Amino acid sequence: MTISINNLTTSPAPSASDYMKQTTGLNKDDFMKLFVEQMKNQDPLAPQDSSAMVAQLAQITQVEQSYNTNTNLKSLLSAINSSSSMSAASFIGKTVVAQGSQVNLSAGGQLQLNFNLPSAASQLQVNIQDANGRSVRTMNLSGGPAGDGSIVWDGKDNNNSALPAGLYSFSVAGLAPDGSSFDGTPLIKAVVDGVKLSQGSTVLTAGGVDVPLATVTAIKGQ
Repeated sequence: MTISINNLTTSPAPSASDYMKQTTGLNKDDFMKLFVEQMKNQDPLAPQDSSAMVAQLAQITQVEQSYNTNTNLKSLLSAINSSSSMSAASFIGKTVVAQGSQVNLSAGGQLQLNFNLPSAASQLQVNIQDANGRSVRTMNLSGGPAGDGSIVWDGKDNNNSALPAGLYSFSVAGLAPDGSSFDGTPLIKAVVDGVKLSQGSTVLTAGGVDVPLATVTAIKGQ
């Protein structure tokens, strides 16, 4: 059982003032100092027009406020993702069904390949590919009803030789009674053993493959 929280903690974002200092060399405080110096050193009999400086100060203040807004939104999104990951920890030990075509074959093992058919089929073909996308096994079925279905793969290739352990993928194609063809939807059905946050999204680990939480369609208790 694994819950990865390494990605949930991030270094604090620089303040808007520090960010603007790093990127432009000036921040709001620098503008205020320049403004005060301008007021102190102007000719009292011919005062300079300070409207340009005031306008620039207003602009830099708006930029600072926009940066702060974006930073706060990012922090809020990070907190939501962290909360989602922690909530997903309750899925550990439960069986999930998700859209996905990857399976993890163990050495000498066999796998149940799950799928969903949009309509009844008079013939079905399941094609299995290795990690390089090369077809290694094709299995034909006499047909099946619409809805969820499955087939057991013995872990062997078309020559009846055992394949090495690793990640494989599969696709399902059907032939309807009227002769039209269609694709089935590959499904992952496995017990969750871990949760992690990957690129801002919650990902479950189940059956040796990564399952994005957004692809889960059903959760079943043990």
